[in-house]
This record gives sequence, structure tokens and C-alpha cells, in this order.
Amino acid sequence: MNQEFLQQNLKNPGAAAAFAGKNEPIAPNVQTFLGCDKPFEKADTVLFGAPFDSTTSYRPGTRFGPRAIRGESFGIETYSPYQDRDLEEDTAVFDAGDLELCFGDTNIALRQIEERVGQILQHQKRPFMLGGEHLVTLGALRAVAKRYPDLHIIHFDAHTDLREDYLGATLSHATVIRRAWELVGDQKIFQFGIRSGEKAEFLFAKEHTVLQPFDFAGLESVCEQLKGKPVYFTLDLDVLDPSMFPGTGTPEAGGVSFMALLQAVKEVCKLHIVGLDVNELCPIYDPSGASVALACKIVREILLAL
Repeated sequence: MNQEFLQQNLKNPGAAAAFAGKNEPIAPNVQTFLGCDKPFEKADTVLFGAPFDSTTSYRPGTRFGPRAIRGESFGIETYSPYQDRDLEEDTAVFDAGDLELCFGDTNIALRQIEERVGQILQHQKRPFMLGGEHLVTLGALRAVAKRYPDLHIIHFDAHTDLREDYLGATLSHATVIRRAWELVGDQKIFQFGIRSGEKAEFLFAKEHTVLQPFDFAGLESVCEQLKGKPVYFTLDLDVLDPSMFPGTGTPEAGGVSFMALLQAVKEVCKLHIVGLDVNELCPIYDPSGASVALACKIVREILLAL
């Protein structure tokens, strides 16, 4: 799907029909995430993909994550027995498809994401981004922080992502939360599930963020503290134990279970979520497809919980 068509989609919910042309009897087949086919003007959440992995430090391939999530979503149901809600009946989500990002220049790619998120926010809607590597979060945060100066961040991940640089690069999926801290400041980033990072990163976190290692202990009290405040939620799927989620570029033993993540996600989504993302699915490393199926289910549950 080309960039021009995506721009038309955001401006005009009937763009798919228009794209076919007045004399064309068959409209194009535009694939969306399951149940996320509401018109843009009626949607409260806009889903889009950021297929980017140019700074991946270990195993590449997360650029294929958004497409895999969208395509495999039709293997699950619109109905969630966990929440007794249905995507068709209980949500208003518009899927704008994947951005066509620049792979030769990280700054350009981040600017493209920032522009898309800014456009969504301008229309009074909530951006929900599917990554891609975790650095894509920075592009979204730049736009959200401009609109919400008192922004707070909840971060689920196996890794601290607080390095000043990675092999000399300040823009990396290993530095994304450090760059986020530069945007929002001290004690506004709440990190959960962390079990990997340099010693310097953990020391930095003690001074500047709120970090809960290994699990989601204390999440409920943090959510109570953040009630009424604008929150950006970023979920790196490698927070899960790789025994149940091997399809990620930097697997880290000792992660949380699906049910623990589901309960945590439901708790976070009670807050004033002004933007969010799910990232770091790398489908090529799990030929069984189980990791993609899990990612689809988490996305569904988030959409229903918001």
C-alpha cells in the first residue's frame, strides 16, 4: 500500500472506494487487523504499522512484525472471553496500514512516524503503533510529548534500553528509553519486567526512572498514582518468557507469562492512554507461528481494554 493512499485514508474514510475509481466495479482488497475496519471519522483509535528494524543490535526481522500481526489476526476471534467484549461491537478502530519508511536514514524514518502520529492526534484520536524494532517508539513519543507536556510513560520490556549510545549510535533500539527520558524528564518513566542491561543502565534508572525488575510488582500502585495523567504505553513483547514467545530479535530468559502480561495490560489500559505501541515481534524466528498468534491476541486484548 503506497504512502499516497494511506494519506487519503486518514483524510477520507471512503478512500478505499474512491481509490478504485468511478469506473472500477471492484474495490481493492485492503487488509486490516481483525475487526479494525471502522471509518476513520468514527474511530477513536487509529492503528498503523511502523515496519522498521535498521538499528537492530542482534537478530533482524522485526520489520515483518506489523504485516504478520495484521495478516494472522484472522486466526483468532473478535470476541475475548477474558473481557467479555468483542472487537466488532465494542471498539471503534481504524487501521491505516503500514507506513512506507525510509531504511537508509533513521532520522527520516523517525520523522515519518512523528508526522503520522501528529496527524492522528490532530484529529483527536489515539495512535496505536505496531513495530518494528523498539526505536520506532521515539518517533511516536516526539509527537505525543508535544501535545501532552506532562506525559508519563509505562514501559514493559526485558531490556532497560537506557544506554547513552550503542556502538557509538545514539539512535538505537538499545537507547530508545534514554531518548524518551530526555523528552519527559525524571521519574516519569515506569519500567516493568526488566531483566537485562548494562550495570550503568540500572544505576541510571535508580536516579531517573522507576524500574521494577523481573515482573509487574507495584504496577497497581503506579497506575493509581497516574490516574488522570496522560500516559504513553510501550510494550516490547520480549518482556514475555522466550519459552512461550521465541519470535523476537533479542530473547531473554526469565520473562513473564502470557496471563501475567494480560492482567498487567488490562490494568494499564484503565489509565488515560494517549498513545501506545506493541513492538519487537520477529516472526521469522518462530516457524510455528505461535509468537505471532500471541501478539495478535495481546493486540486484541489491548484494543478491547482501552
